[in-house]
Amino acid sequence: MKYCFAAIVAAAMAGCASNTGIIPIGTDTYMVSRQAATGFSGSGNLKAEAFQEANAYCTGRGKSLQVVSTQEAQPPFVFGNYPKAEVQFMCLNAGDAELARPKLKPKADVSIEVKPAS
Repeated sequence: MKYCFAAIVAAAMAGCASNTGIIPIGTDTYMVSRQAATGFSGSGNLKAEAFQEANAYCTGRGKSLQVVSTQEAQPPFVFGNYPKAEVQFMCLNAGDAELARPKLKPKADVSIEVKPAS
């Protein structure tokens, strides 16, 4: 009986996980995200799954994957802020100059505003 209950709880929790699927966000540019159902799992697997889905999407169209950016939810993982990974990417033709180098750039932790002297 307790195994049956555990299976039902696990299935219910898995049902709460979120996957956006592939969403167009610009010319040849897309986004996919994955979110865990609880705060007890890391975002590494979620990010890997998002990369796999993005790669399969591009490959299915005869194109190559070019990652534009990635983002992950930051702890603490409570009150609905569960592990989440988002990947923005482009599907490009082989030989496209955009494929020469990854576009990934770290996000700045600090921004500085410079005002002209008056």
